[in-house]
Amino acid sequence: MNAHLLNVALNAAERGWHVFPLRPRDKRPALHGETACPGTGDCASGHRKWEQRATTDADRIRKAWSAGAFNVGLATGPSGLVVVDLDPVKAKDPKGTPDGVTSLQALCERAGKTVPTTYRTRTASGGHHLYFTAPTGVRLGNSAGRLGTHIDTRAHGGYVVGAGSVLLHGAYEVVDPAELVPLPEWLYALLAPRQPSRALKVAPVSVRAPRYAAAALRAEAAAVAGAGEGVRNWTLVRAARALGRFIPSGDLDRHEVEQALNSAGLRAGLRENECRAAVASALNWSIANNPGRPA
Repeated sequence: MNAHLLNVALNAAERGWHVFPLRPRDKRPALHGETACPGTGDCASGHRKWEQRATTDADRIRKAWSAGAFNVGLATGPSGLVVVDLDPVKAKDPKGTPDGVTSLQALCERAGKTVPTTYRTRTASGGHHLYFTAPTGVRLGNSAGRLGTHIDTRAHGGYVVGAGSVLLHGAYEVVDPAELVPLPEWLYALLAPRQPSRALKVAPVSVRAPRYAAAALRAEAAAVAGAGEGVRNWTLVRAARALGRFIPSGDLDRHEVEQALNSAGLRAGLRENECRAAVASALNWSIANNPGRPA
């Protein structure tokens, strides 16, 4: 087993993936924690965590795996990876909860895309890991549920268990050895860090707008821009209905409202045609039901 797992680690390192040992038949790091740090070796100048100690150095890898049958952890950040983790349904989930594979398929269909073909592994629990090369010049972190139910991602600050590792209830296996492809731009747009301070400036507000109406427009646009997967459409429609009350009275111009909300919806990851249709419909409803100046 030692030889097998050593080869797993060495093969990963040859691909440029930074590895570190996980506990035998487990997926927790086998390295010491900060409270037990001896202050020697790699940690002579201060405690170094698993992400900092992950390596592609073959000699260090051989030395580490000579001490035991360690599973292989891949530090996604230093490896230049973004891994989409599709979890299976859990026993505690309500009936009808989709698994990660189903959620990703639905996400792709809504975006008008196909599920990307890239290097893929099956986890010991029956889930899937899709590996992508990380975009250059940006630093993505981890996410949990941002893309959908039972979909997590691992990048800087995260790690995944490498194929070939073995747990008590199963093994990690390669199910598609395809070459890695870059993280699709549309997925990156959903994972990119949101900037609330900029969201407040989604669109300029006319100086003629009363202060309370202008404040409402900025607040609703910010709420839409910061809305997560699963509530974005609802947040956009609610915002448009709330702001539509200010249009018949002349407190806000319809074009300004549409511009602000469409821009905010794009920031949240919605498609342009989705934004325009939802905003137009919600504003029409609000204007028809609120003909006078709001109280």
